[in-house]
Amino acid sequence: MDFLRDTWYLYLRLARMTRRMPIFLVLSIMQPVLWMLLFGQLFRVVITLPGFGADSYIQFIAPGIAIMTALFSASYTGIGMLRDIDGGVLDRLLATPVSRSAVVVSRVLLAASQVMLQAGILVLMSLALGARPQGGVLGLSLVFAAAALLAAALAAISCGLALITRRQEMVIAAMNFIILPMTFLSSMIMAPGLMPEWIRAASRGNPVNWAVVVARLGFEGQISTELALNLAMLITFTVACAFFATSAFRRYQQGG
Repeated sequence: MDFLRDTWYLYLRLARMTRRMPIFLVLSIMQPVLWMLLFGQLFRVVITLPGFGADSYIQFIAPGIAIMTALFSASYTGIGMLRDIDGGVLDRLLATPVSRSAVVVSRVLLAASQVMLQAGILVLMSLALGARPQGGVLGLSLVFAAAALLAAALAAISCGLALITRRQEMVIAAMNFIILPMTFLSSMIMAPGLMPEWIRAASRGNPVNWAVVVARLGFEGQISTELALNLAMLITFTVACAFFATSAFRRYQQGG
């Protein structure tokens, strides 16, 4: 109960800090909308290619953009952790009885909740552009779940890197190195049938692609063994990332 209470209070603290930066909120909401409009127009003719397998590119891209939002929004969560380290806030927290795990978990939950808000706006935007979710409430819940799980995983990696390196430049460079290949080694913006064989093979071990598969199959109402398998792998990946962040925090406490 102490862990849950501490997580909630720290989450509220971070949420209030975010609310004090309205430009950040506006940009984080507008970003997925711009991606939807730009990608929807730029690649709309690819549906005419044999083997693409979709009648509308907006229908195809909507769940992919939800995952892209998670990828880019949560990857720099560690920057906030670095600000707390540099400002002495984290050390002051450690001098209190606050749950140590709650310090990291609260940031991960904030990143996941922000991405779910963006995903909700994105779904509404896709509806206005003609996309139609076929999976109903369950399907949309899977879109949100996939985005939130991926956001939590990447936020945990980012926080872990911040605690280990304690340098903003290192966190930004490392996350850029991670997220760009993961984006293009997935079926986020292109149908698997049109990808080179080596990229298609690489995508099977890519957590971003697992999230895309879960979101897209859920959006299309195709509840299947493939969806369940990718969801299980995504959950496992998120748990592993949380363990990495926890280990990094333990190392920080020990002065490593």
